[in-house]
Amino acid sequence: MGLSNVSEGGRAPFWHHRWVQLAIGIVCMGLVANLQYAWTLFVVPMDNAHHWGQAAIQTAFTIFIVTETWLVPVEGWLVDKFGPRPVVIGGALCAAIGWVINAHATSLSHLYVAAVIAGIGAGCVYGTCVGMALKWFPDKRGLAAGLTAAGFGAGAAVTVIPIANMIQRSGYEHAFMFFGIFQGVCILLLATMLVRPKPPASAIPAKRIVASRIDYKSGEMIRSPLFWVLYLMFVFVAAGGIIATAQLGPIAKEYGFAKLPVNLIGITLPLLTMTLSIDNLCNGLTRPLCGFLSDRIGRENTMFMIFLGEGVALLGLMQFGHNPYAFMFFAAAVFLCWGEIFSIFPATCADTFGSKHAAANAGTLYTAKGTAAMLVPVASLLSANGGWSTVFISAAVISIAAAICAKFVLAPMRKRWIENSGAPAGVTIVEARLQQWPGGSSE
Repeated sequence: MGLSNVSEGGRAPFWHHRWVQLAIGIVCMGLVANLQYAWTLFVVPMDNAHHWGQAAIQTAFTIFIVTETWLVPVEGWLVDKFGPRPVVIGGALCAAIGWVINAHATSLSHLYVAAVIAGIGAGCVYGTCVGMALKWFPDKRGLAAGLTAAGFGAGAAVTVIPIANMIQRSGYEHAFMFFGIFQGVCILLLATMLVRPKPPASAIPAKRIVASRIDYKSGEMIRSPLFWVLYLMFVFVAAGGIIATAQLGPIAKEYGFAKLPVNLIGITLPLLTMTLSIDNLCNGLTRPLCGFLSDRIGRENTMFMIFLGEGVALLGLMQFGHNPYAFMFFAAAVFLCWGEIFSIFPATCADTFGSKHAAANAGTLYTAKGTAAMLVPVASLLSANGGWSTVFISAAVISIAAAICAKFVLAPMRKRWIENSGAPAGVTIVEARLQQWPGGSSE
């Protein structure tokens, strides 16, 4: 049976069921995703209106990403302490205010302030939804985290066309205002239905995932070498994917086929547009798929296979990428083999360091995304000095290194950690969680 919150007086409202809670989190993630994925639609119209320069405008995007990523540990700590509802309500308000400021911005400083506020909002929603998925689903952490992370891309896929049409029809200011307020209000309303999980009323079928009996705080977690092994692996795989995907446009342009019309299943688009569309689909699909797989065969086994696949895909892109269709295929494979880090790593973190502080702990690990993004300029230097082959080989090497590390370093370290945490050897994740559930009351 599934977990659900049951009030003392009888059955709780239907939205207290864990699958409904997961669905609410996924929708919230989809609504906040436009702060990141729809930004590119506004850059040129803003530059045409104010002549600030696209590079200066894009600095706001960098500020947003850094704020959204590096504040997640703090926001996760707030979730663990006060529950999901107030944090997501705060995130909804910040998300709306950020875009409203963008709509009225008359200087770059306004734009940068808006980026900070929107980044706080996105981090509040992202950190809360992933953290609560980990807590509600101790038996299906990979799948739950994967579905939640997939929502972050799916929302943009649904609304990107309406946003683009509104910019064309009514101007970018109106689009910022309308969608900022619309998304903020929707997230706020959904936030009122978020609750903490209570201890399960009955046992859940056990899975072959071991977990710590002890709930470690973030300060305790970061003092362990095991955490830094996880962190370094996250950086390696994220860097390999981010570096390669950030350069797809320049590579396709240099190869001379960025605007080449290609036909796939009856749809004709410029090659780069088609490639990015397929890549985003793969990026969303892999998160729940690999999360589900890791619930079945184990975290490290899944990491080994998928990280190795990313290395092979990067080498394939280097070797065969001059062929337009091979370029599309291997680029999609890269996305398929690195997007899953946003489901596997949070699940592994909660398995290893416990559920009670899962939001703060997963948020701390999530900062590895920001660290990896800082390595992107390195790719430009490598390409300038050694060509794209140097970029692909470097990215492939660190991805394969992460695969080997997962199997032969992380796996034995985690096994020893679990045994030393007080859980009997072989204890299942559900048995461990039933002994010490994160607890909390409905809010």
